[in-house]
Amino acid sequence: MAGRFVRASKYRHVYGKSTRKEFCYDNLHISRNAWDTNLVKVNPEYLSVNWDAGGGGAFAVIPLQETGKVPDLIPLFRGHTATVLDTDWNPFNDRVIASGSEDGKVFIWQVPEGFTLHTDAEEPADVHPVSKLAGHSRKVGQVLFNPAAENILASAAGDFTVKLWDIGTGQSTHLLKHGDLVQSLSWNAPGSLLVTTSRDKKIRVWDVRKETPIHESPGHAGAKNSRTVWMGEHNRFATTGFSRMSERQIALWEPGRPEPIGGFTMLDSISGVCMPFWDDGSNCLYLAGKGDGNIRYFEYVNDKFEFLSEYKSAEPQRGIAFCPRRGINVHENEVMRAYKTVNDTYIEPISFTVPRRAETFQSDIFPPATGLKPAMSAQEWIDGKEGLPPKIDLESVYEGTAPKEVPADYKPTPTPAAAAPAAKPAPKKGEPEPSAPVARGPPPSMKVQQASMSSMANKFKDEDAEDDEGSSDDGSSFEQVQRPQPRGAAAAA
Repeated sequence: MAGRFVRASKYRHVYGKSTRKEFCYDNLHISRNAWDTNLVKVNPEYLSVNWDAGGGGAFAVIPLQETGKVPDLIPLFRGHTATVLDTDWNPFNDRVIASGSEDGKVFIWQVPEGFTLHTDAEEPADVHPVSKLAGHSRKVGQVLFNPAAENILASAAGDFTVKLWDIGTGQSTHLLKHGDLVQSLSWNAPGSLLVTTSRDKKIRVWDVRKETPIHESPGHAGAKNSRTVWMGEHNRFATTGFSRMSERQIALWEPGRPEPIGGFTMLDSISGVCMPFWDDGSNCLYLAGKGDGNIRYFEYVNDKFEFLSEYKSAEPQRGIAFCPRRGINVHENEVMRAYKTVNDTYIEPISFTVPRRAETFQSDIFPPATGLKPAMSAQEWIDGKEGLPPKIDLESVYEGTAPKEVPADYKPTPTPAAAAPAAKPAPKKGEPEPSAPVARGPPPSMKVQQASMSSMANKFKDEDAEDDEGSSDDGSSFEQVQRPQPRGAAAAA
């Protein structure tokens, strides 16, 4: 019986579609380092790629509009003395990026004005870091910017610590000590809590400014890496990992609860790590398998992950990145866009779209997105301030005007179709909305019923008046309905 029930959801028919080759990025030298990282990061302007380069570590930055084959020689972001393991874009400045490397250093970079890969120089000039943060004694495997505070960066290293940095001053502000290697980390939306998974199979939620864990519990029991992602503005986070039998699992957690909500859910028996990504606009969780070409996506409803669908591809991915919501194509009803690596030489965008034929902005699937303005400065965050950054109304992006800033708790006005059942019309929509319920109300259906009853009465009246001569056809049709004749007799007649 459960299979017959269809759950109502705006995102139930979301589907992923690949991009034509001319709009992909080819001739790349993606790093072949075995460190468990996503290899690529993206924002609405640029794509960063861990590069396979000799003579120290480097990564490349590709402007998103420069699709197609990348030149053989391009300007690289050089400065590390060992392989670059991870990068992360500043959420409030699309031209600032941080990198972590095997040399134990964290570097801050700025993309030059008018940066392009297509230069006339025989040997393009490399880009150098604007700031160097030294403090880790082992390789830095992950870097992650705070999603609410300006210039606050977290870095996780092989010295079993997570350091917090104010990149404006170059100083380390906080230190989180772990018992083993940190495998992944994720901020909550206000940037006050940080969740980490580590090789000791423990999951910890840190009150960062107090440098103490407020939650610590056993995680996935398998020996392979575990990943975590905070679910935006919800007081929940998700983890992916492996069971003792090497089955891939997913789990939903609430800080303070020692056990996952609903237990550990088995996905499959594939050996690749699942890379989780959260979309706060649609309340959807995307799981991309490392080493396979599939991307599953789930909707978070009633403290459960409801499976929506799966994007399948014959081309496996080693790394993948998801674009911030302010960079999606609202004209095509695109709710998410991913960039996946293919064969270490190719990056392919994948667009996740809600199939609708509409000529107007779809406010129900495009709630406001986080913009470029932070909620607080670095010093205010250090002093204990909390808050969510302002958002931008995606309708202004749809109309092509300057992005309209709205409060963090802003709720968009529903479309007339969505507002029809309401008792009062939604504000700011004028007069058309109150008329919408009238068009779908009782009067039209009553007219239809009256017309039907009138025609039926006239039909019977004609039959009584005309007797058998004028209504022989009608009489035969009523006879067939009440007492079907044999096929042979009907043919003879």
